[in-house]
Amino acid sequence: MKIHSTTPILRIFDETKAKQFYVDYLGFNLGWEHRFEPGLPVYMEIRRDGCILHLSEHHGDCCPGSAMRIEVDDIDELYADLGTKNFSYARPTLLETPWGTRDMSVKDPFGNRLTFTTAIST
Repeated sequence: MKIHSTTPILRIFDETKAKQFYVDYLGFNLGWEHRFEPGLPVYMEIRRDGCILHLSEHHGDCCPGSAMRIEVDDIDELYADLGTKNFSYARPTLLETPWGTRDMSVKDPFGNRLTFTTAIST
């Protein structure tokens, strides 16, 4: 038996705001979206490189205000990339942690916190 990767589900409340944040600002691509019928809540997959997230408007799927850590190869490059985008709701900063990482946290419009992290080379 082998355990594979996880796919976090984050609660969202507005599809347009979610796409502005995750696609336009963070640079994820929309994989697919599903509704049981027109006018019902959306469930969608977004991805960037090896990171896959599911976003759900369904109230029973998950709780708002979740937190996750996402490993990246070069936090400085991601930080610089986000700095070129004039996103009025997020101005992340870099932080060196006592446990040997450089982190950048950003909250989505729904209170979920994504911390991008890179190990500090010694």
